[in-house]
Parts: sequence; structure tokens; C-alpha cells
Amino acid sequence: MLRGIDVSENNGVVDWGRVASGLDFAIIRIGYGRNHLDSQFYNNINGALAAGLKIGVYHYSYALLPERAQEEARFVVETLADCGLSSEKLEMGIWFDMEDADGYKQRHGMPSRQEITAMCSEFICECNRSGYSCGIYASLDWLEHQIATEQLASYVPYWVAQWGGHCDWPNANMWQYTDGYYVDG
Repeated sequence: MLRGIDVSENNGVVDWGRVASGLDFAIIRIGYGRNHLDSQFYNNINGALAAGLKIGVYHYSYALLPERAQEEARFVVETLADCGLSSEKLEMGIWFDMEDADGYKQRHGMPSRQEITAMCSEFICECNRSGYSCGIYASLDWLEHQIATEQLASYVPYWVAQWGGHCDWPNANMWQYTDGYYVDG
């Protein structure tokens, strides 16, 4: 079993040499919305790679329409190409976070389940067309009630957030069991 963490600018400056002790990978936020790069993205990617960790990236979406999700995917792919991160270097893939943690979608007209699914599909397909593996990051509740996963291709990976001792999503490729894990560094 691999052990890892996810990080963003919200975690401040990370000492990757210390973090790497006991971990196998890091999923690093590349950005959010359209064209907003996480301010610590380059520091985190370079630090994790230098520490010998497997890496992946995630993108927090503010899309309300499928076309906007596709634009967000293009931003991710262009950023990865710009910094020389091929799909081979992203062993942990790209993850699309479509949830509404800050209430933005709710405030601006929450998309329907069908629209959310279409946005997931557009983002994933755009990344796949560019040669990257891409999956969905979501809580168990979102996977069961907000995203029509049965309409997505069978090869779509899922990173499931469900706090506790076990993961109830049968198709989980990765499981996030806590939102508050302390790692030295």
C-alpha cells in the first residue's frame, strides 16, 4: 500500500526532505478555476521530485458549464507542458476536484447532476487527449449523489475522500481517510 499526502499553497512552505520520510507520493494542487496557478505549485512539484516522491496533481474546479471545465483542463495541460511534466513523470496522475467546498457553485447556481457529470467528462477527456491519465477526486457523498459515475467511462479512476477506517466506494483507486494528517516538514 502506498502512502501519500495532498498539498496546496494553504499548507505554506513545505520541507520536502522531511516530508518524504515515510511517504511514497504527493498530490499537488496545480491550480483552481480558469488560469489560477497555485502560488506554491512549482516549489511543491520541484521539492517533491527532489525528495524522490511519486507525484500527481489536482485541480480545484470553479466551472459551472462543460466548456469552462474544458478550459480549466487546457490550463492544466498547458501548465504541465510548460514545466516539462509529461505523463510519465506524473505517476499519480491528474485529479479533477469538482466539489463545492467553498460554496461557490451554490452561490452561482449549483449545476445539476447531469451538468456536473458532463463537466467531469469534458475535463477528463481533454486531459486524456493530451496523453495524461485523469480521474475524479470527490467525497463519497458527491460520488453517490452529485456525479453520475455510471455515465462516465469505465476506465475513469476515483480518489475517494471518506474519513474513517474504511472506504465504501467499490471503485476507489485511491482513498483519503482523513482531512487532518500531520507530517513533519
